[in-house]
Amino acid sequence: MMDIKKYLDKIGVKELNAMQQDALDTICSSNDDVVVLSPTGTGKTLAYLLPLTELVDASSDDLQTVVVVPGRELALQSATVLKGLSSGIRSLACYGGRPAMDEHRQLRQVCPQVIFGTPGRLNDHLDKGNISPAQIGILVIDEFDKCLEMGFSDEMIRLLAKLPNIRRRILLSATDAEEIPHFVGHGNIRRIDYLSENKNVSGRIALYRVDSPEKDKLETLRSLLLSIGSGSTIVFLNYRESVERASAYLSEQGFSVSAFHGGLDQRGRESALYRFANGSACILVSTDLGSRGLDIPDVENIIHYHMPETKEAYLHRIGRTARWDKNGRAFFILASGEKIPDYVAGDIPNYSLSPTGMPARPRMTTLYIGKGKKDKISKGDLVGFLCKKGGLSKDDIGRIDVRDYYCYVAVNRSKAVEMLKKVRGEKIKGLRTLVEIAAPEA
Repeated sequence: MMDIKKYLDKIGVKELNAMQQDALDTICSSNDDVVVLSPTGTGKTLAYLLPLTELVDASSDDLQTVVVVPGRELALQSATVLKGLSSGIRSLACYGGRPAMDEHRQLRQVCPQVIFGTPGRLNDHLDKGNISPAQIGILVIDEFDKCLEMGFSDEMIRLLAKLPNIRRRILLSATDAEEIPHFVGHGNIRRIDYLSENKNVSGRIALYRVDSPEKDKLETLRSLLLSIGSGSTIVFLNYRESVERASAYLSEQGFSVSAFHGGLDQRGRESALYRFANGSACILVSTDLGSRGLDIPDVENIIHYHMPETKEAYLHRIGRTARWDKNGRAFFILASGEKIPDYVAGDIPNYSLSPTGMPARPRMTTLYIGKGKKDKISKGDLVGFLCKKGGLSKDDIGRIDVRDYYCYVAVNRSKAVEMLKKVRGEKIKGLRTLVEIAAPEA
């Protein structure tokens, strides 16, 4: 019998919600394929990872489970959740944007029993013989609606053709697909459908409209941000160029902003997310890439600068706030001639703008440190270095993320400049390294 409480204590979760318990019971009590449908923010990652701790043999060096995800952010975050459970199962995140050769070396060193990967990178490793399909018996497709839509479907067909020994399939999504393609499913499929619970999530999100007197909404966006205060906010736009333009404008106006879209390189995307997630930036300006797979629990406000292009895009956007049992707000900025999409139900009141004061400044700032796991650097090493050499206290240090070749560390913004002066030229575990602010600060 699985000791659920032991795992939940590791990650600071008190108890499973109804969907997670239903998924756990269904996956562990049958050999059927399972489709889990539940709103964004309800904990679907944990819903399939807990059963994997029972289904995967941690004593074997064989790769037994492949988790397919649409993007590298979700791959990394899912691997982090599994590691946090301390189940003894080894895993690796594989994704584009970094050399496949580096991952091949990691595969040989780690011998993962579970791989979290994007379809293209998984195909690459299978084609090169870097991973063996022989013992892969469990396939998980997270956000399967995204993985199976145009652009991914060809990669998925190729991938599943290379996995001949799959006996269990677990599919998860916050929106339903019209049908599950024949190349994915087989046999009995058990559906766990909690999408009706979306009403409960939506009930915790207050919706408002904000009318822009100008076609160019940037000034209205500025006034709205000043009116809603210092709460963590995501601004959604539909185009990369628009994200760059809006984030540049807000930075010039004194706001602390991270810009996030698919045109950034890997370090740029990671830096943007970490700055926002760890409190170093109050605002994330993003395309819909930021609407999926980001585990940022305390987003208070969603702003639709551009209207969502589909109902599914809308659901994923608003799912960034009101996660678990929290409340949130969503704002639609409308220029003349624009209207709120028909799929957004109910009467939506106008929000009265009352811009006052200056843009809120974040408490933290993010450091980039140019050494990581490959250099035997741990979180404890970083805390010791920043306290002893940099003059910080432990309370001045927030979230720490250690990657293979570098680290991100959130530190008290008011002490960052003085700390950087103190650590210049100092060594971490005998190694000289670069220590700098992770991204230009507004």
